[in-house]
Amino acid sequence: MRNTLLATLVITATLALAQTAQAANGSASVTVNGVAVPAAQAELLRQERLARGQPADTLNEQAIREMLVTMEVLAQEAVKQGVDKRPQIVAATELNRKDILGRALIDDHLKSHPLKEEEMKAEYDKLKAGAGSKEYHPRHILVPTEAEAKDILVKLKKGKFEDLAKKHSKDGGSAKNGGDLGWQAPGNLVPEFSNAMMKLKKGETAGAPVKSQFGWHIIKMDDMRELKFPEYDQIKPRIAAQMQQAQIRQFLADLRAKAKVE
Repeated sequence: MRNTLLATLVITATLALAQTAQAANGSASVTVNGVAVPAAQAELLRQERLARGQPADTLNEQAIREMLVTMEVLAQEAVKQGVDKRPQIVAATELNRKDILGRALIDDHLKSHPLKEEEMKAEYDKLKAGAGSKEYHPRHILVPTEAEAKDILVKLKKGKFEDLAKKHSKDGGSAKNGGDLGWQAPGNLVPEFSNAMMKLKKGETAGAPVKSQFGWHIIKMDDMRELKFPEYDQIKPRIAAQMQQAQIRQFLADLRAKAKVE
């Protein structure tokens, strides 16, 4: 019951933001005990339920009306019983109010600072240049120390790379596949690894172990091919999303820099 009540209060707090803006010119969707529930709340409730995954065909006008009536009845009774005065309810309502206001502010910021096509294309060109012209299919054996790596290099003179990777590699993701890392663009790998990898010929194993933040790698080049980088329109949505996230991070950083936090 407590979780249900809190969920109801969260939704009520969300819908309340629209009530102030719509009360002057918005018609009531329903009236409960003399209290008019603004029509704007019906659409907000519909969107909230759709976001939860509720099927759209179950959210007809009558269904939404019944939900609003139930919420209003519960909220009115909770106020009668003083539930709204409980410290944890006051805190939860205020916390959600701040969250809703913050999200609205971020939405306003993004709308007032729309991404420009030339900026997104410039980011695409940067990503394409960073990916290089080829992609590689390496294997590796990852161990904690240089001594272990050198010992495995000696064993490779008589043993099979894939078998030694399964036995010794500490990379849980690739070890079971014989150290196979799949097709990779150099930019997807740590610089130490990619720099050493690109020097190898097809079928060649590096003569010395390579150190990175993850440990010591013994690298083998299975294959390489020309990189087919996605067209701009294919990854434009992803580029836009990443750039908007960067906008949000900068916006928050600027606000926090101005804030006096004690």
